[in-house]
Amino acid sequence: MGGGTMGGGGGARRGRRGGYRPMADINVTPLVDVMLVLLVVFMVTAPLLTVNVPVDLPKTQGRTTNNQDKEPLIISIDSRGIVYIQETPTELDSLVAKLKAVTGTNPDARIFVRGDRGVAYGRIMEVMGTISAAGFNKVALVAELPKPEPAKTEPAKGRSR
Repeated sequence: MGGGTMGGGGGARRGRRGGYRPMADINVTPLVDVMLVLLVVFMVTAPLLTVNVPVDLPKTQGRTTNNQDKEPLIISIDSRGIVYIQETPTELDSLVAKLKAVTGTNPDARIFVRGDRGVAYGRIMEVMGTISAAGFNKVALVAELPKPEPAKTEPAKGRSR
């Protein structure tokens, strides 16, 4: 009758060789899953990357430093006057040797000094002087910016209805 195939499914395979055709669509679901997992990992670990020595920093109006490529080395002085390198307590006598070991005697290593507001100013200056005398050039104090006070509004005077 007509010369075409009836049933059999022979026409469905026309134009394909070997039965495999590459998929041209991008499956975005695995990409989104991976990105969400990475986001959660970074959200959980970011707060843990800060130094955990409890220091009540003084508040100041100074400006913040520019972000640089390399993380600074944090020296903390708690309310009892104990000196920490990152989170490790250390004696002032061994501070320079440990700093040189950590920085590889790099005089341009950034060192931030965090001093509790309750510790004597002389103790903070003693630590900073020891670091500077060892030849480190980039030593800075860390303080908190004060929280902005809410705007005070005065009631309008002389207006009545």
